Amino acid sequence: MRRRTAGASSLLILLLPLATLAQERTAAEYARAVEGPQQTPGPNDVGLMTIEELLEEFRVPGVSVAVIKDFRIHWAKGYGVADVETGAPVDAETMFQAASISKPVTAMAVLKAVEDGLFTLDTDINDILTSWTLDGDGFTDERPVTPRTLHSHTSGLGDGFGYPGYEPDGPIPTALQTLDGETPSNTRRLFMERPPLTFAEYSGGGITLMQVALSDARGRPFEDVMRDDVLVPIGMTRSSFEQPISPENDRNAARGHDGEGRAQGPKWHVYPEMAAAGLWTTASDLARFAIEVQKSARGESNNVLSRVAVQEMLSPVGVGGFAVGFSIAHEGEGWYFSHGGGNWGFICTLVAHKVKGYGLAIMTNANRGGAVVSEIFRRVRGAYEWDWDAEGVPRGYDPIPDLEEIDVADDVLRTYEGTYEIGDGRRLTVTLEEGRLHVQPDGQQKLTIYAETEERFFMRAAAIFVTFIRNDEGEITGLVVRQGGTDTTARKVG
Repeated sequence: MRRRTAGASSLLILLLPLATLAQERTAAEYARAVEGPQQTPGPNDVGLMTIEELLEEFRVPGVSVAVIKDFRIHWAKGYGVADVETGAPVDAETMFQAASISKPVTAMAVLKAVEDGLFTLDTDINDILTSWTLDGDGFTDERPVTPRTLHSHTSGLGDGFGYPGYEPDGPIPTALQTLDGETPSNTRRLFMERPPLTFAEYSGGGITLMQVALSDARGRPFEDVMRDDVLVPIGMTRSSFEQPISPENDRNAARGHDGEGRAQGPKWHVYPEMAAAGLWTTASDLARFAIEVQKSARGESNNVLSRVAVQEMLSPVGVGGFAVGFSIAHEGEGWYFSHGGGNWGFICTLVAHKVKGYGLAIMTNANRGGAVVSEIFRRVRGAYEWDWDAEGVPRGYDPIPDLEEIDVADDVLRTYEGTYEIGDGRRLTVTLEEGRLHVQPDGQQKLTIYAETEERFFMRAAAIFVTFIRNDEGEITGLVVRQGGTDTTARKVG
């Protein structure tokens, strides 16, 4: 006699994110899951370390983390020290240099100017500039350099350099001097290398050009434009494009450290190339910026841009992987917008999902911070079960099996009883009741499975099979769940 077992299809959860269970975890529990040793060791076994051990391993004094869930900051914490000379701890309010994450924040202000009617994304940059002129050198005869091409790194501008910054007690150039490569600038002049929209080539100089153009269009200092048009409306109260940082903000600002976690002389460098590298901020404020983009795209929080305008930040321009400001990438089963950054002594990242309301910001204060950023990012997306690592749903699920149940002796079935653990920490409990085996995923109801052979079992309500694994001595060491052409293995732990 065949019967459908009530609720049996919920065993599908074995191969899909445990959304129901995940929602029951508190923010503190999520944070602890990220902070402690992981179930999977990761590259070079760094997953076996706590965050504090991770900082020590890579000589990174401190890190600040803010995690986004359901379009809000779920938790934010600091670890380690902000400055090895003072021993001041990192907390959620510690300001770091955001480096190149300044670029998408600037892009939002540029789009605000577009919505205000000052220019369009496709206006010739020379029609916006009043204090400088770009020499197209023959490359712009058919297509001009525009705000769209500048913020997607498709303008054809070449600079071939990053910005090393300047010591605070030395001479500091103006933005115009950096464009011209004039003393005291420590970089070359900005120049055209190819026609716009030919190839994508990352150009910090192009963003500095946009800084000058935006200031010219507004008739105000760039840092004031950014404060009034973006930072204040979003509530980024611990953020500023002021270069150098104000003494008030510097009281809880991180020092930049070298690859060994040591002080490098001055506490930080100054960046007159503010649009490209000049933002001082916190991980929480970067998270607020990402949330504003996410919610603006849904028409739910348009503090700066309309729903239509913000799509320019999320839609690649057609050449390369950048939209207006953000890098856009398809990872696993999701689409993400992101930007990284690296200044003198600072490494950071900002990543967020286009539609699902999750993301993170991580900021470190040392040149080897990238290793810490990568591992914490891996932990967060694993703990929150992002679709970054998800595989596509297999097509053509098998029909519900029409199989005959065979009798298996109770003494054999008893050898299957116990606890089985999947690699990501989820557990299944197998019990024998009234002559049949039952499988119970953590936090869910028991599900009956039926014997097709002595070691292979099936469900009545879905094409799901459970096969038990024996070692050479005949001991049960694990099981395999097969569903939709995919196998999930669990080892017996009790």
